[in-house]
Amino acid sequence: MTNVLIVGATRGLGASLVKKYSSNGNVVFATTRSQETPKSTESKVTWIPSVDIASESAGLALVSHIKPKGSHLDIVIITAGYFGTESFEEPNWQDEVKMYTTSSIGPVFVVQSLVKAGLMKKGSKVILVSSESGSITLRHESEGGGNYGHHASKAALNMVGKLLSLDLKEQGIAVGILHPGFMRTEMTKGVGFDKFWDDGGAVTPDEAAGSMIEFIERFDIKMTGEYWAPRGPRDIGTAEATLGKGLPTPLQLPW
Repeated sequence: MTNVLIVGATRGLGASLVKKYSSNGNVVFATTRSQETPKSTESKVTWIPSVDIASESAGLALVSHIKPKGSHLDIVIITAGYFGTESFEEPNWQDEVKMYTTSSIGPVFVVQSLVKAGLMKKGSKVILVSSESGSITLRHESEGGGNYGHHASKAALNMVGKLLSLDLKEQGIAVGILHPGFMRTEMTKGVGFDKFWDDGGAVTPDEAAGSMIEFIERFDIKMTGEYWAPRGPRDIGTAEATLGKGLPTPLQLPW
């Protein structure tokens, strides 16, 4: 039985991860920003309310809920995110601040709090849900510019993951950075990306969660600090143009 913490668990990929991990008999701690927790029929799911990763107190809130239960965490998955669209003509200051805070500042404080509280040990895994959009190498003129906060906050998250992997390696805690795939979610629909779902090979959150869980099972300290696409290049529109053909699945992504 594995103890799993999923930060950002009420919708999309996070909700699918909760469902899949709990249905396999694992103990799941799941967070929501709301003061009210979702009704769950799964007895192995413990909901932790009022956790906003964009808040400095998020890590301490997690510790205060989990530590009294005497549990250690085998897997921590941070999938909370925010996507605000921008163009060169209309950048958005507040959206960019929110994207950076959510994607690349909050995770540092959450992971640091959990480790310092003794909730993670040798063999534990931290999984940061990033995106291929955070790869500088994969950017190509065919897709143009814009969406500065989205791309750059994910690139910053990738750096955070690499640095955390260096800090935690001696303790035997592995840190992985994953692109889960282009998904059919309310988030991508909300920014108008649903028009790309079919041509872009978008998958359901359940499909993406399944691929992630399989990959996480194989992921260990030998791969710490690496950036991967468990589903391979199939939904990365610039992959062939920037990396060439015949790419493997899973695919290690370039920074």
